Amino acid sequence: MSPEEFDAFYLAAVHRVTGQIYAMTGNLSEAEDVVQEAFIRAWKRRAELSATGSPEAWVRTVAWRLAVSRWRRARSALNAWRRHGAPAHAQGPDPERVAVIEALKRLPAEQRRAIVLHHLCDLPVEEVAAETGAPVGTVKARLSRGRAALARQLRDHSLPATTISGR
Repeated sequence: MSPEEFDAFYLAAVHRVTGQIYAMTGNLSEAEDVVQEAFIRAWKRRAELSATGSPEAWVRTVAWRLAVSRWRRARSALNAWRRHGAPAHAQGPDPERVAVIEALKRLPAEQRRAIVLHHLCDLPVEEVAAETGAPVGTVKARLSRGRAALARQLRDHSLPATTISGR
């Protein structure tokens, strides 16, 4: 099936197949989603589809199986929720962490990258230089300037400047 033939097939069949799957599932949004996914898969196999004799039936079958698969996943998730209960309440981020992230956002991109790689990823200066493609001296300068800027910003928030390194 050529791309032009597939386009014609799609235009002729998409509304019909969507209506059929909608009638089977009772959910129009779900039907539209699975039909689109089925047509994407059909596009990838369009050469094989022309030989099957009924590409519309193939798309309808794939769409139905996708819908059933989604129901099974949803049912499994519901059963897991019933077995284990609702997930524990996750606490929000620490105010100090939020202040550090906000301060990092205000740094120039290269200073921020050097700070994150060195202090948060625990990379030595040489590895930061290799990863960023900058000379070691440049990385050291970015770290120095970045730490100084962070210290000023964090001082404004009454946070200790050592918060960035986590040490």
